[in-house]
Amino acid sequence: MQNGSEPREVGDVEFMGLARDEAKARMLRKIMQNLSKGDADDPLTELARDVMSGRRGIREALDTMPRDESLDTRFDAFQQRWDAMSESDRLAAERESTAYLAEQHREIRAEREAAGHTGTTPPRHRARG
Repeated sequence: MQNGSEPREVGDVEFMGLARDEAKARMLRKIMQNLSKGDADDPLTELARDVMSGRRGIREALDTMPRDESLDTRFDAFQQRWDAMSESDRLAAERESTAYLAEQHREIRAEREAAGHTGTTPPRHRARG
């Protein structure tokens, strides 16, 4: 993704191709930012650091990510927890995620208004850290 230049921290816009929605792109950036702060031996941390530094795009990172037993275990554990949830707990989780995305949309609109922008391009939004 970078051609010999210094790595940079990416913004929301780099996730638009995958998320196709400004709030989802922001959520994905925040998730990747948090993952990038994890254990250096964790394959997800390495993937997130590559993406957040701009060394690789999110699609490239996901497409080239080697199969890792620890990742499979995590995904299986998540699926088991989801399957074990009651219908009402799943609906509550879905409502919570919908509310979170609405909050992200409000945050983006507020940033645009503060900056005097009204277009549809999401702000670059550099993560603090």
